[in-house]
Amino acid sequence: MSKLLIKNIKGIINARETAPAKLSGAEMSDIAELKNAWLAVEDGIIADFGEMEGWPGITDWRDLEVIDAEGKYLFPTWVDSHTHIVFAATREGEFVDRINGLSYQEIASKGGGILNSAAKLASMSEDDLFQQAHERAVALMKLGTGALEIKSGYGLSLEAELKMLRVIRRLKDALPIPVKSTFLAAHAIPKEFAGDADGYMKLVIEEMLPKALAEGLLDYVDIFIEDGYFSVAHGKSLLEAASVHGIQGKIHVNQFSVQGGVGLGVEMGALSVDHLEELSDEDIESLKNSSTMPVALPSCSFFLGIPYTPARKMIEAGLSLALATDFNPGSTPSGNMNFVNSLACIQMKMTPEEAFNASTINAAYALGLEQELGSITPGKRANFFLTKPIPSYAYLPYAFGENCIEAVFINGLEIMQ
Repeated sequence: MSKLLIKNIKGIINARETAPAKLSGAEMSDIAELKNAWLAVEDGIIADFGEMEGWPGITDWRDLEVIDAEGKYLFPTWVDSHTHIVFAATREGEFVDRINGLSYQEIASKGGGILNSAAKLASMSEDDLFQQAHERAVALMKLGTGALEIKSGYGLSLEAELKMLRVIRRLKDALPIPVKSTFLAAHAIPKEFAGDADGYMKLVIEEMLPKALAEGLLDYVDIFIEDGYFSVAHGKSLLEAASVHGIQGKIHVNQFSVQGGVGLGVEMGALSVDHLEELSDEDIESLKNSSTMPVALPSCSFFLGIPYTPARKMIEAGLSLALATDFNPGSTPSGNMNFVNSLACIQMKMTPEEAFNASTINAAYALGLEQELGSITPGKRANFFLTKPIPSYAYLPYAFGENCIEAVFINGLEIMQ
């Protein structure tokens, strides 16, 4: 039995004896901080915690590692519920195109964007894709991320989509953190189906989805509902086809325009609706009292120069909100959840407490991992990080250009920085 005891912690964030599945509205301001605390871990699981005044009576010190965390905060690891980290090549050329005045849509119309990534991925081997994605995932763990969702969607053909999903399965086996696989073949319309979105959706639903299911390659399905991509009707067809097999949906929605996809997500019981840079009052009403988690991707807004998800309006309406990175080569070439928290505070006017909850408890819910992660709760995985000595927990999003993390623990074991 491996045992770890961390003492003199300046503050444990989200120290909860029992944790809610998610937090909504005013609840998001409560981070359940336990000051001057200790934490005990056994065999990779959180065993107990408490104030230093109630220091645990330890009778067996054998095989017990003790860490003194004086001046440091302990956080549950971030959960990143929206990434595209399996890709073949970066797209800095399009970054320069945007500097020179082209929009995301204009770049896509001339063969850039998602189609660019798909063309490059088709010629790369599964082994090379795996190696690159594994390196990215390890780098994210060192930045405090303790669970990942990874989407396909840069294949856009049966063979390439399955290749991506197999890479994600290999990542699940190779990484010590939970990884969820999302089938996103409905990410863009490939060139051979130009002008025939219906025909491509038929291929996705009738050929790609069944083969991915037969190989056990996916946890969720997703679709990009947007003008020039896929419609609400396409989304309904895909989510209905997946639901027959017990697969829940996640939707890319309202990135550039309101199409009605939020209402569809709620109607179909989607686990999350992601992006939401544009949001109508009707969308907010439909999300109230639903089981669908809204997910904001502020670093995408930062990189593309598009509006930020209206977090204040949503929280004040009583909604839940999660944060994720959208790490991808075209619109968000960063998987740094610490920067996401800073953007949420600076640009979306979320308080540090709201941002932390959106990146932990609510983000875990958005991946179906609320029983395992998202808080420091006995019985959950011991995935957490220690900050460097900092004056307050608000310093973490405040110091947006500084890496404030000193040590990351996954299943109770410190990973090498």
